[in-house]
Amino acid sequence: MQVLLEPTVALLGGLLMSRVVKPMRLPAVTAYLVAGVLLGPYCLGLAGVPGLGFNTAAQVEALDLISQLALGFIAFTIGNEFRLEQLKHMGRQAIVVGIAQAVITTALVDIGLLGLHLLLPELLSVPSAITLGAIAAATAPAATLMVVRQYKANGPLTKLLLLVVAIDDAVGLVLFSASFGIATALEKGAASVQSVVLEPLLEIVLSFALGGAAGWLLHRIEKYFFSNSKRLTLSITCVLATVGLSMAEFEVAGVHIGFSLLLVCMMAGTVFCNICDFSEEIMERIDDWTAPLFVLFFVLSGAELNLTILSDPLVLLIGAVYIVFRSLGKYSGACASCAATHCRPEITKWLGITLLPQAGVALGMALTAQQLADGAVVRNVVLFSVLVYELVGPALTKYALTQAGEIRPEGRVDRRRRNAPLELFHLGHHAEKS
Repeated sequence: MQVLLEPTVALLGGLLMSRVVKPMRLPAVTAYLVAGVLLGPYCLGLAGVPGLGFNTAAQVEALDLISQLALGFIAFTIGNEFRLEQLKHMGRQAIVVGIAQAVITTALVDIGLLGLHLLLPELLSVPSAITLGAIAAATAPAATLMVVRQYKANGPLTKLLLLVVAIDDAVGLVLFSASFGIATALEKGAASVQSVVLEPLLEIVLSFALGGAAGWLLHRIEKYFFSNSKRLTLSITCVLATVGLSMAEFEVAGVHIGFSLLLVCMMAGTVFCNICDFSEEIMERIDDWTAPLFVLFFVLSGAELNLTILSDPLVLLIGAVYIVFRSLGKYSGACASCAATHCRPEITKWLGITLLPQAGVALGMALTAQQLADGAVVRNVVLFSVLVYELVGPALTKYALTQAGEIRPEGRVDRRRRNAPLELFHLGHHAEKS
């Protein structure tokens, strides 16, 4: 009973909270995250009442598979944005901006945290500082996609944003692997080309290969089915299988081989959508099917946030430096790279703000970083920044897209649609008279 009761309470809590924040005109994803925080083991869960919330962190972790599946569908959906006709117009800009803003962000956060280390060496070690710099490059594709979906955002900025967020994951993976390899070498006194260069590049190549094969296989099999419901079922089955395969890890000749769930599922979506004639219809049906899954994902994400870190002044100080320099890096990096690639003025001005959200990818990197001597500090700093960025980031993304003219302001009615019934009446009346 408990296994079904917890997801039920999470879904209901997320939906109710979305009604509470609606007058504030906040994105629904923010409501889901707040609901998760309230239902989590550090708030209502402390009461220990079964069914009131998540009483322990272990109960939240037990539903981690749901989060993994949601990330898989999110990545598969983002892969739909990499259509060849769109890449012909924005591909070069997306690649340049995606790489440049990630590298600039990492560099600025490194500078800020290394400066803090020089002032207060006992607070943060050099290995942890450069590792946090690499983690700063990661963004949150889930929160971005949810805001775009909710408000039906559309336009040059939205299209470039989704491409950049997807590219950012691959760039962030390389930066983190290289930085973490250097950090480990600084602690142990020996650098390894294998861990710094070979393994991260191998992970990216294998992830793209596995995802491409999955997307091609999905297209080949769906040609034998003509019912929309069966095609939808097959697509969902493919994503489930792809998520499962991407979790595999093994070693060959001493080389660690693994896959990136986001890159695998993104590549599967990209290949499928470019070779399948009816992919757009399938993607629309998948969007409807995954709506409850995404609500549950964000509520669980909120429940995972450890509120006890707010009482640690060390974490708050390092976290404040991290947030300031990361925000500066994302904004300045996006502005500079957009200007260099001759993007539209509204894209140059607002893209950086939409790249601020940070969540699951960064938390995954922080989990790996716990192997460092003061890895617990790294994880707590990332947890603090995720708490801030996830609660504020979606609202900032909505604001930026609205200012760029790609989200219709709430409460504003399209005059043509408002007058449509009256115009039809006049036309009918005129036709009757003639």
